[in-house]
Amino acid sequence: MTYLANPTRYSDMTYRRCGRSGLQLPALSLGLWHNFGGVDTFENYRAILHTAFDQGVTHLDLANNYGPPPGSAEENFGTILKKDFLPYRDELIISTKAGYTMWPGPYGDWGSKKYLVASLDQSLKRMGLEYVDIFYHHRPDPNTPLEETMAALDLIVRQGKALYVGISNYKAEETAQASAILKQLGTPCVIHQPKYSMFERWVEGGLLDTLEKEGIGCIPFSPLAQGLLTNKYLQGVPEDSRAAKPHGFLKTAMITPEKLEQIQQLNALAQERRQSLAQMALSWILKDPRVTSVLVGASRPAQLLDSLECLKNTNFSAEELEKIETILK
Repeated sequence: MTYLANPTRYSDMTYRRCGRSGLQLPALSLGLWHNFGGVDTFENYRAILHTAFDQGVTHLDLANNYGPPPGSAEENFGTILKKDFLPYRDELIISTKAGYTMWPGPYGDWGSKKYLVASLDQSLKRMGLEYVDIFYHHRPDPNTPLEETMAALDLIVRQGKALYVGISNYKAEETAQASAILKQLGTPCVIHQPKYSMFERWVEGGLLDTLEKEGIGCIPFSPLAQGLLTNKYLQGVPEDSRAAKPHGFLKTAMITPEKLEQIQQLNALAQERRQSLAQMALSWILKDPRVTSVLVGASRPAQLLDSLECLKNTNFSAEELEKIETILK
């Protein structure tokens, strides 16, 4: 089967400029954190990738440790890239990261130049790429000088292994410091990837202001709070949900009666807006002009198409915003 992309793929997607860079990203980007690993079904994640690109989702976000097992999401993506997407390589923004544990010993984790350069070399081999469009440092390293980590990102760009660099999970002050070092080196930080959702608001305590001041784009991950901000938990915790799995980040204990009450009230407001709860949660993040794009996951093509419906209504009245704040308090 030869894949031919939808000829009208750019007609309905909105693209937003990434900070003060020349880079533009689709309002929704596809994260390959879950559902693209060695334990997942090839034809399903291949169909998700086809659906994404056919709808103008040009940005695909990976990391060295995505799977499971770690590395398998990049390998699987590399297989599909070779089969289906090579003719469209220059229409794609492919990002990857390093910063969490990837291999044993002192050089397979955190933020040393040794780890970052070696990890990206491995990622490029797994994906069959000469370069990625964005390379991120995945989390701050408390023991490596920030100058070394940022110098590694600068080196990677100068080596031609990445076009742009970004950071993830950095607090406001760390972001400002990293940005200043990178500007001095001549390789500006173009994007920051923080955790942000209606239930996770820490970025509003200074990070978004720092990103605006520094001219850095923002691409939140986990915008649906690991599925809490979907219709999945309206009646409690289903047996097949992420919260019910022993190895997931979302634990059953997090889903308190108070949280369920909030989810139900937010869902009622979403219905008034003629949106699903997930669509409203995505629209709510996109209402902020400092947000460039939102990372969504998908376990099947229909789920991605449902998320994309949020782009039809990203405006909120003052009353709606006030109601959301009241519910979340």
